[in-house]
Amino acid sequence: MRGLTASGDSGSGDDRGGGRDDGGRGAAGGRGRALTGWAAGTTTLVGLAAFGLLAAGCATGGTGTRDEGPAGTEPAAQVTPSVRPPSTEKPTPRVDPVSLLKADPKVGERVRTDLKPCSGSEYPVDSSYGTLTGASSPDVVVNVMTCGDSVGVGTYVYRPRSNGTYENVFAVEQPAVYGTIDRGDLVVTAQVYGKKDSVAYPSGEEVITYQWANNRFSEHDRVHNDFNRAVGDGEAGLPGSAQPAEN
Repeated sequence: MRGLTASGDSGSGDDRGGGRDDGGRGAAGGRGRALTGWAAGTTTLVGLAAFGLLAAGCATGGTGTRDEGPAGTEPAAQVTPSVRPPSTEKPTPRVDPVSLLKADPKVGERVRTDLKPCSGSEYPVDSSYGTLTGASSPDVVVNVMTCGDSVGVGTYVYRPRSNGTYENVFAVEQPAVYGTIDRGDLVVTAQVYGKKDSVAYPSGEEVITYQWANNRFSEHDRVHNDFNRAVGDGEAGLPGSAQPAEN
């Protein structure tokens, strides 16, 4: 009954109870207000941060998540093709091979006598320029041939001197001889003829390679080639060529 009386009176017990109820609601209300204030403060901070980012974007000329900017107005770079400087190498000096031969005492009398123009002022003489003896300027290889069938009769090598003249440092005079320059070596080819060979069909050839050493040419290599003796005179037709049918 005391419990009923205490709950029903408006005495001090109710006041205490009410105080507790008010106190409880007050505490809850205080906590609610505190949470609401914190959430509001957080929202305010987020808003300020977003505003700061937006302001920073505006300050740097940005337009949001897409920032392309105006089209460039600077001219495109142009590539200038490189120009090679002109060559400083001097052209190979040319000499008159016929004058060299006529002024050379080492040229045999037979070759000298046959050294005549074939037609007009054209002599049967070939000349080549290249490095053979290590001189300061190119050496000259001169080949003398016959006018009728262009068979070589003499090969000569002339080495340049410091005063502009040339010295004969090699000479071979025999039928069907011809000299060339091959990668710094002198290569002389001589046809080999048998007793019954014609000029057009030699039996073989000798290929001799000379190298310059100790102020002279020395034989470095020799190759002998034998030609097929079954070669005809050129009157037969080619193998497999069609022949006219006989009626």
